[in-house]
Amino acid sequence: MHLVEIIDFKWLMAGDGHRVHVERLQTDPAYAGACLALGAASHRPALRDAAQRLSATLNLPLPDPRAAA
Repeated sequence: MHLVEIIDFKWLMAGDGHRVHVERLQTDPAYAGACLALGAASHRPALRDAAQRLSATLNLPLPDPRAAA
């Protein structure tokens, strides 16, 4: 399930014009936080929801969406 959520997030991010490096997302908490912040700030509900799910999966707090602005 972990990888499925990551890949879902990656493709939703791509739809918003953001590239996500899957391996780095899993190993670099700062990078993951930045990606999650971008996802959480998206105008697309599906991407915001995916960011929230992935945040829980990676056991990282969901960043404040305003941090990505």
